[in-house]
Amino acid sequence: MKKVSAIVRPEMAEEVSEALAKGGFSALTKMDVAGRGKQMGLRMGSVYYDELPKVMLWLVLDDERVNEAVEIINKTAHTGNFGDGKIFISPVEEAYTIRTGVKEL
Repeated sequence: MKKVSAIVRPEMAEEVSEALAKGGFSALTKMDVAGRGKQMGLRMGSVYYDELPKVMLWLVLDDERVNEAVEIINKTAHTGNFGDGKIFISPVEEAYTIRTGVKEL
């Protein structure tokens, strides 16, 4: 299994979430985060924003579904501008359901 972590623009988060659900990826975790990328924040006139608001989406998927989810996220979150976000893929070694204590993998 893999964990897909996608950091997207806040205004795109709901659209990405809905697109993932339509693609069969209904289970996800969504949280508000802040950070900066290669552009090191944003300067508007004399005001400098060191960290910008983003939304992080986490999904844990079977290996064979990862490319499909990444494609949906890329297609839906893409605006073509700096700050569209990043997608990270990590291995998941074990997972447990807290209610039952059952190991999922």
